[in-house]
Amino acid sequence: MRPPFTLTPGILNTVAEISLLLGRYEGLNAPKPQPQLRRQNTIKTIQGSLAIEGNTLSLEQMTAVFDKKRVIGPSKEILEVQNAVWLYERLGEFRPANERDFLKAHAILMKGLTLESGRYRSRAVGILKGSQVSHLAPPAKRVPELMAGLFSFLKKDKDLPELIRACVFHYELEFIHPFLDGNGRMGRFWQSVILVHHHPAFEFVPVESVIKARQAAYYRVLGQSDRKGESTSFIEFTLLAIRDALRDFLEELRPEAETPESRLAIARTAFKDREFTRKEYLQLLKRVSTATASRDLALGVERGLLRRVGHQALTRYHFVRDRTRGKETA
Repeated sequence: MRPPFTLTPGILNTVAEISLLLGRYEGLNAPKPQPQLRRQNTIKTIQGSLAIEGNTLSLEQMTAVFDKKRVIGPSKEILEVQNAVWLYERLGEFRPANERDFLKAHAILMKGLTLESGRYRSRAVGILKGSQVSHLAPPAKRVPELMAGLFSFLKKDKDLPELIRACVFHYELEFIHPFLDGNGRMGRFWQSVILVHHHPAFEFVPVESVIKARQAAYYRVLGQSDRKGESTSFIEFTLLAIRDALRDFLEELRPEAETPESRLAIARTAFKDREFTRKEYLQLLKRVSTATASRDLALGVERGLLRRVGHQALTRYHFVRDRTRGKETA
C-alpha cells in the first residue's frame, strides 16, 4: 500500500521547480563540480546531519577528520564522523529499493556506536520531548513487516515522482523508527541515496545542511505529520529544502570559461573516432552559434586535431589519432 499523503499544488510546484533547476545543471557543458567543491559539500552534508543529532564537532574539526588528521574531541563524536565519511563517499553504490543495502549502510554508519548496528531493533522505543513521549514507535515485532512494505512502495510505485518517494521514505522511516539508534541519520542518508539515483547532481548537493539550518521546522513538521497520520507537511517541507539546497549549489558552481579547445574536447569525447558534421557539432554544443562552430572546426583542422573531408554542405570531420601513441590527439 502507498503510505498516506496528499499531492498538494505546493508539492507539485516544488517538484517542477527542482526539475527546472536540474535542467539548468544539465545545460552546463562541463557541470561536474571541481574536487574542492565536491569535498566541501560532502563535509557540509555530514556536519549538517550529525549536528541535528547532537554532534558538537565544528566544521573545521570535521574537515580535519575527513582529511584523516588528528582531532581533539569526544571519541564517540569523532567515530560518528569517521563512519559517516566512509558511508557518504560511497553514496552512489547503494541501491534505493534494496533492503540489504539499507541494513549494510546502517552497519557502516553505526559501527562501534550501537550493539545492534545493521539490524532492526529488538525492543520498543519512544521519542522524548522534555519529559513527555512525543512519539511511540510501532512494536519491534512489526518492524520487519513495515520496512518490507516501505521498500515495496519504493520499488513498485513508479507512477509517483522519485523526488516525492524520497521524502515519503524519509518520513515513514522516522515514524517506524526501525533501529535503536541512528534513525534520523539513516532517514536523511537514504533520502540522499534515492535522490542520487534520481539525478547524479544530488551527489554534490548538501540537503542535510539546509535541513540543519531549519532544524526546529524539521521537528515541527515531523510532529504535525505524526498527529495527522500522513506525511503531506513533511513532504512539502523537505522538497523546499531540496530545492533551496540545489539553488545554493548552482550558485556555487562556477564552470570554467568556454574556449574553442574545451568545446573541441567535449566533441572528441562524444564523437570519438566517427565522422560528424557541423550540424551535429551544433546539436552537441547547443549554446554556440553557427559562426562559432565554424571557427572551432577550422581551428581544429589548422592544429591537426581534426581531418576534414568533402566540401560545403557535404563537409565532414573526424578527430585524428596520434599514431605514435595509439591515442587521439588532445
